Amino acid sequence: MSTAILTGQPVPGSSIEGDLRELGFRVRPAADAADAETQLAQVPGGERVAVIDARFVGHLHALRLGLTDPRFPLAAVPGAVTAQPAGRQALTRAMARQTSAAGTAGGATTLADSLADRIVTALDEAGAEVHRPELGSLVAEVPADPQARNEARQAVAAVDDEAIRLKSAVKARDGFFTTFCISPYSRYLARWCARRGLTPNQVTTASLLTALIAAACAATGTRGGFVAAGVLLLFSFVLDCTDGQLARYSLQYSTLGAWLDATFDRAKEYAYYAGLALGAARGGDDVWALALGAMVLQTCRHVVDFSFNEANHDATANTSPTAALSGKLDSVGWTVWVRRMIVLPIGERWAMIAVLTAVTTPRVTLIVLLIGCAFAATYTTAGRVLRSLTRKARRTDRAATALADLADSGPVAEALTRVTRGLPGGTAPVAALIGGAAVTATAALTGFGGPWTLVAAAVHALTSAAAVARPLKGALDWLVPPFFRAAEYGTVLLLAAEADVNGALPAAFGLVAAVAYHHYDTVYRIRGGAGAPPNWLRRAAGGHEGRTLLVALLAALLTAAQFTVALTVLAVAVALLVLVESVRYWVSAHRAGSPAVHDEGETA
Repeated sequence: MSTAILTGQPVPGSSIEGDLRELGFRVRPAADAADAETQLAQVPGGERVAVIDARFVGHLHALRLGLTDPRFPLAAVPGAVTAQPAGRQALTRAMARQTSAAGTAGGATTLADSLADRIVTALDEAGAEVHRPELGSLVAEVPADPQARNEARQAVAAVDDEAIRLKSAVKARDGFFTTFCISPYSRYLARWCARRGLTPNQVTTASLLTALIAAACAATGTRGGFVAAGVLLLFSFVLDCTDGQLARYSLQYSTLGAWLDATFDRAKEYAYYAGLALGAARGGDDVWALALGAMVLQTCRHVVDFSFNEANHDATANTSPTAALSGKLDSVGWTVWVRRMIVLPIGERWAMIAVLTAVTTPRVTLIVLLIGCAFAATYTTAGRVLRSLTRKARRTDRAATALADLADSGPVAEALTRVTRGLPGGTAPVAALIGGAAVTATAALTGFGGPWTLVAAAVHALTSAAAVARPLKGALDWLVPPFFRAAEYGTVLLLAAEADVNGALPAAFGLVAAVAYHHYDTVYRIRGGAGAPPNWLRRAAGGHEGRTLLVALLAALLTAAQFTVALTVLAVAVALLVLVESVRYWVSAHRAGSPAVHDEGETA
């Protein structure tokens, strides 16, 4: 329960008390600043508390945005201010200053102006960060006289706040398919869910279950199963849009919810790839290499996005001619949608997969997916390289730390770093590329069972250590983590394909999926402000270079059949290790009341 302290004399005909109770507040009246301070002291420290002027006139949704968003310790709209437990101390100090000021002014307690607004001013002067939501055409004000009050009420009646609330439930930046084919009706599904008390996490879970059923239908290998899989995959995506819209509609943001939404998206898509491979196998077609290739390409695409954004998140002088040109192109309406579509975001990608599954074969579906993702990856990566080369950004220590965390270097690289001299500035991506290319090319060209892949993996470990020996602050240093991902995943894929025995590629698929989960989990922890997973987990998982060395060693020492068993055991071990720690962390963070997050993010 939250508490609202309503200051000043009640206004006849005002709906403010009812509005506050509808938003989940218990209402306590306060006659003046001193009384409000007393009421504030009586509210338990673990509760949200708000101070609202009794003369407030505005839309219910304006109050909801200003007083109930869980992401911000302090927030305000005209005539109202709120604090969560993390912002309680700052609010208490600001209230005390206002009470003292009222006493100094000769005991003036009539609140001729708004106490809530004066508190916000005091918070600003103290350097506290107060969130002020964008209200647009929503009304929120404290009228000074009856005429102004009447005009404010007319302004409230002229604007449909429910229509605005529904519109704001849709992500501001989304792909063409999502914007025009899903959101026009999924927002109403989100409202339906909200009115029945469903939570975003419940809808997220329903989306996951639907996608898993779709994957199971694809795994049947029948035409009816493929058609059902395509339909269910699209419905899963509708639910995937609905959970975020429900979170925005009802302001139900949470740390756990952001993690579930992000990780379940990856789990749904990659489980579906596996379903396609199983279905194709029932028809006598082995497409596991294509399914694993699609997962590798998509994961590497994402790490390019993550690394580039982290490298430039807080960089200074962060402009470039390329970025300026991109901004100009976005000012031309049709180019915005074309550019969003060609990067194959999740909406376009899933729609394409669903349709192709229903009308073609798994092989065609995966080949088209690989071609589309390869083009999208080339387009986005080339644009980001151009931006990096033409901007004169100075990157921070925080960005360098984030890139080092994304690199996922293990104990082998750590040991080699102690004896390896750092590379000259700007050459870290070159070293990462050379080492990664060496191990993947050797795995592809020398066949299964030879020692040369192991030698190349050792060279890769050495170049990897040299690449991260110095802080990654160069213009293109954000390419280092993607090069590491491509080398590790590609080596596993190639060696499993070269083994050419039943079960090798599915085992490799499981191993890459487990390791990719670990890498995604690292990203989401960094985005949530928690930093990377603990060092013991990174070391226990071996780091990217350690796992690459281990897989190369297994291929050199074991027969193809034994290698398949070893990959399976390694996949299970890594999955258990990272999943247990990940679930433990996110659940404990949620229970501990970590700041709620809601990442609009990029179109995934």
